Amino acid sequence: MNPQRGTIFLEDAAVLAHSAFDGDQHVLRLAAARCAGSARPGSFVHLRCDQTVPMRRPLSLMRVNAAEGWIELLYKVTGPGTRALSAQPTGAVLSVLGPIGNGFMPHRDRPRVLALGGGVGIPPMIFLAEHLRARNDAAWSTLVMMGSEIPFPFRTRPSRLFAPGMPDEAIACMPLLDEWGVPSRLASRRGFPGCYDGLVTELAGVWLASLDQAPLGQTEIFACGPAAMLAAAARLARAYGIPCQVAMEEYMACAVGGCAGCTVQVQTADGPAMKRVCVDGPVFDAAAVFPAA
Repeated sequence: MNPQRGTIFLEDAAVLAHSAFDGDQHVLRLAAARCAGSARPGSFVHLRCDQTVPMRRPLSLMRVNAAEGWIELLYKVTGPGTRALSAQPTGAVLSVLGPIGNGFMPHRDRPRVLALGGGVGIPPMIFLAEHLRARNDAAWSTLVMMGSEIPFPFRTRPSRLFAPGMPDEAIACMPLLDEWGVPSRLASRRGFPGCYDGLVTELAGVWLASLDQAPLGQTEIFACGPAAMLAAAARLARAYGIPCQVAMEEYMACAVGGCAGCTVQVQTADGPAMKRVCVDGPVFDAAAVFPAA
């Protein structure tokens, strides 16, 4: 039996807020109470961008408030669908299918969480950080690192939180995470003030190299972003002997497993197998998707 059966909902969701940021990026808040009540970090929704656009778009969940019944999505305009979505005003009603997919599974014996988000892979890291902040079943300690080659979809500023092992120049943060008490650091090759000059996985490598064996034994990596970034995260995890979970991003038509248009090859105990990102994922063990060469 599909473990997700009965937990994916179709809702008409009103636009509560819609904010634009540099780089044609947008944050959309929707009233979607049933989705909000079942969502987990790493899951996503399949959204109808406009009545004139028949194909839905898969978008990762960035924030969820089950008590107030809303979800938040971050997206970048990349084509006619998301362009139509960017024009939706407050009060407009959009069809939302979700939450979809198997999310991240933090392990209590590894409470030091390194969350890596690249570009539009940033949203699941924010959701994960907020989720762990609310949990009291372990001594969770989350460090979020984000990378982008366009301006970040928030106003950056120097962090007020100390993050041991960070290069001196890496001081910029996401203010919302700072307010939550969750340290974050930013990386870019575009020379943005306060950002580490390089890829987010390179910054992660600097931090991991600063850890002794004991803290490494409590660390787990969670990552979402382009395939090359996820492969680099898998190599880091392998080099330091720590587990890593990756949220894959693929184009998809139905998002509920019927079309099999979003398959990726995964190594299993029985050999290579094709898995659907939408319902078998989007979160996979990094070592299964990016095995050692």
